[in-house]
Amino acid sequence: MPNRTFQTSSWKQNNQNKKYKIAHRRLVVTHHVATSPTKQKAPKNKNTNHNFFIALLLNKKFLKFTGLAALVGLIGFIILVLVVNSGLPNPNQLINREVAQSTKIYDRTGQNLLYEISGDQKRTLVKISDLPNYVKQATISVEDKDFYKHGGISVWAMIRTMITNIIFRRSAGGSTLTQQFVKNAILSNEKTFTRKLKEIILAIRIEQKFSKDEILQMYLNEIPYGSNAYGVEAAAQKYFKKQAKDLTIAEAAVLAALPQAPSRYSPYGPNKQLLLDRQKYILGLMAEQGYITKDQADTAKKEVIKFAPPDSNMIAPHFIMYIKDQLAEKYGEQAIEQGGLKIITTLDLYKQKIAEEVITQKTENYKTKYNASNAALVSIDPKTGQILAMVGSRDYFDDSIDGQVNIATSLRQPGSSIKPLVYATLFGKGYTPNTILFDVNTNFSNNGTPYEPHDYDLKERGPVSIRTALAGSLNIPAVKALYLAGVKNVTDLAAKFGYTTLTNPDRYGLSLVLGGGEVKMLEHVNAFGVFAREGEYHQVASILRVEDKDGKVLEEYKDQKDMVLDPKIAEEVNSILTDNAARTPIFGAKNFLTLPDRLVAAKTGTTNDFKDAWTMGFTPSLVTGVWVGNNSSVSMKKGSDGSIVAAPIWNEYMKRVLVGTPVEAFKDPGDLTTGKAVIDGESNVNRKVLINTQTNTIATSSTPPELTKEVIYTNPHCILYYVNKDDPLGPKPSDPSIDPQFPLWESAVLTWAQKNNIYASSSKLVIGDSAPTNPPQFDITGVADKDIIKDSKLNIGVNITSIADNANVEYYINNNLTYKTSVFPFTMNKTLNFLSNGYYNLKVKVCDASYNCTEKSLEFNLLLDNNYQNTPALNLISPSSGTIASASDFPLNIQLATNNYEKVTKVDLFYKDASGVNPIKSLTSVTDKIITLSWDSSPGPGTYEVYAEYYDWNNNKKTSNSITLNVN
Repeated sequence: MPNRTFQTSSWKQNNQNKKYKIAHRRLVVTHHVATSPTKQKAPKNKNTNHNFFIALLLNKKFLKFTGLAALVGLIGFIILVLVVNSGLPNPNQLINREVAQSTKIYDRTGQNLLYEISGDQKRTLVKISDLPNYVKQATISVEDKDFYKHGGISVWAMIRTMITNIIFRRSAGGSTLTQQFVKNAILSNEKTFTRKLKEIILAIRIEQKFSKDEILQMYLNEIPYGSNAYGVEAAAQKYFKKQAKDLTIAEAAVLAALPQAPSRYSPYGPNKQLLLDRQKYILGLMAEQGYITKDQADTAKKEVIKFAPPDSNMIAPHFIMYIKDQLAEKYGEQAIEQGGLKIITTLDLYKQKIAEEVITQKTENYKTKYNASNAALVSIDPKTGQILAMVGSRDYFDDSIDGQVNIATSLRQPGSSIKPLVYATLFGKGYTPNTILFDVNTNFSNNGTPYEPHDYDLKERGPVSIRTALAGSLNIPAVKALYLAGVKNVTDLAAKFGYTTLTNPDRYGLSLVLGGGEVKMLEHVNAFGVFAREGEYHQVASILRVEDKDGKVLEEYKDQKDMVLDPKIAEEVNSILTDNAARTPIFGAKNFLTLPDRLVAAKTGTTNDFKDAWTMGFTPSLVTGVWVGNNSSVSMKKGSDGSIVAAPIWNEYMKRVLVGTPVEAFKDPGDLTTGKAVIDGESNVNRKVLINTQTNTIATSSTPPELTKEVIYTNPHCILYYVNKDDPLGPKPSDPSIDPQFPLWESAVLTWAQKNNIYASSSKLVIGDSAPTNPPQFDITGVADKDIIKDSKLNIGVNITSIADNANVEYYINNNLTYKTSVFPFTMNKTLNFLSNGYYNLKVKVCDASYNCTEKSLEFNLLLDNNYQNTPALNLISPSSGTIASASDFPLNIQLATNNYEKVTKVDLFYKDASGVNPIKSLTSVTDKIITLSWDSSPGPGTYEVYAEYYDWNNNKKTSNSITLNVN
């Protein structure tokens, strides 16, 4: 077969992609084209074009459009065709190939090269006669089933595409195989009318000059298959390490599936299953069009496809493939593989390496210990939404665990890690972390099919606060929270948080709160950034800048943010997720959800079948999620929950990457009192009450002692007894049974009460929403007025004899709040060796749910043998004096250190400038030797002196050192 050489011509215009301008440096490319090929006949297919044409003629929008534009359009079109046609080449001189240049992908510094998409094109020319028929037929069946019938273009396909794109606003392809050859080998991918017109004219002229098999041979030698493999022979070598003539039917269908979108369908990217699904679709087409039998197609569909290993020179391979997929969608395959782009990504290489190391080390024995073969980690800067680290699997190059599948962009069930979103929605309706929900076995279905979820330990805890329920990840209260919040409201908020998969509330039902809806890990992690930034959402970002080969900036990162949540609601959620004491009953005091040097917020999640285990956690500047499981969705061993398998990875990563970074504080949500008892934490279970025996009502201060009696008051009801779920702070429902869930919840509460020998008291004793207006009555126990205290540990309590038994109790020494509690029996155990010997005032304050309060005071004399006399000192340690800060650095953390924090009762932070002294922040409870106070807002440009004043237990005031801060 003779060689036919196509020389570079001067006719090719400067084709310009909308976002990328291609350089025009030409090379000569030689093609082997058969001179006398045997024409193939395609199987006969039923022609349905006449039906489409009739539908088109009846379409009013089309008739109106063509009627108005016919005359002007026809004249203009003829002129345009003549102009374009005059500049087209002789079909004997077709292919102009630009000099390919490498695209380089860097980390966020722009200095560390992560991956180079080589500009060296891998191309081996092949004769069409050397290919098995099914290799050609696989491509024809999916790309152009009428290839052997048309003359280069399909009018009907183009009209159908126009109607679909313009009228029905859906994208559809209308190019023949010949047109695709012209587009990929001769023209650019830009979507303009003139380029399309050139494509059509060239396709017709090529069909007039060459035979069908010559065109098909040129197509199969030119088409890009991804990863710089051009032509079917190079693709066969790239993906299967074999020649194209040795491909199986199944492998041929795989290669035919790639050209439509090589990056999207890459077997080395996150969408491998999409490629295999498309392969099966093509096999079906081949059978339908008569190229192979149904049995051959079925056999090929069952064939296990073994791909050659991917390139092993990638750093952060899952992230690279994620970036490559985005670039291909924006700029086209040709631009990213030949255009010499420079990509500056958001990746923090330091954090990425730590993430990879931690996952490798921590999961070394997970397969045998937990039957967990895979793990993934995503870390994001919540202030910007920028991805700092992405590990999509334990080992990208391990096919035994489907290592190329990127869990960060895959769909997985989040388990209980979705609960903060549900409770945030609930808080938005007026509920608070103190609100009481009964943790008792409940059937939530009234349609005959039971739905009765249980807590992981199968226990019932009775009345619990939302704080306890969320911190302890209790399932039954969570389902109730979802019902109260509303499934649709939760999915609406999820959309604002950036979730794109939680779009069908009717499908999930109440199981959504236990992970019934699938999410993408990348979106899940970024959603927790909304809590970290107190309600501010930042769109996920992975690219900081894209430059062309000449250094021209094609795109640059712009922060896309929106306020999607009330800051106070975020603060309420954060106050729970940072509360280690609240999670201690379930997770223990020492767990992997805390860090030694700073407060962090964290939430675990586990699916009921142990297929997915999660830990999500954050500081105000870093949010990280970890997933553990199997790509195949095989269950891990029972008990492999998020706190066991995912939390150790999360903890180690966070601990290492946060070393040496400033400690940041979470804002306190402040007073959460609403004035409604059940919302504020009242449960009406086992309360000690003084009653008037004559009236059977609450005793008052004027009730004679002989008429008072202490009783245990219990009147348990579910929350729906007290509130309208959609108006929780409104009036009590006149008929709670109107709510369809009320009978189910109420009966479950009563069953629990009976099972635990808890009986309702006399109905004449009315409490609940009608809180007593009389102040609480109590006595201080454990110490008397004027007592001499020689024991270093002070153990005191209160004996409450009124309805306020479940309210807040606060203990003050010399008017400094020392301890507060709302948990029975309200005792304070406090070591006093931080106090100097001498007289002290002790004040106890008891408040009921309506904030009726009573105070009592006494005096005690502290007389310890080994009294600790060290005088407290306080020093500013960060930032250092002379630091220069900008407005974007605020909130700015100010750190102080004390040698004896127990003797410090209050810290006031100030800054001083020419206008005088101004307060920054105060702290009235010092619990650590390192104190962090947040300077929330920039004072404006200038130089400021920053210092603190602090007080000891005797109210002596002292002043710390000062630093100079320059703000520009």
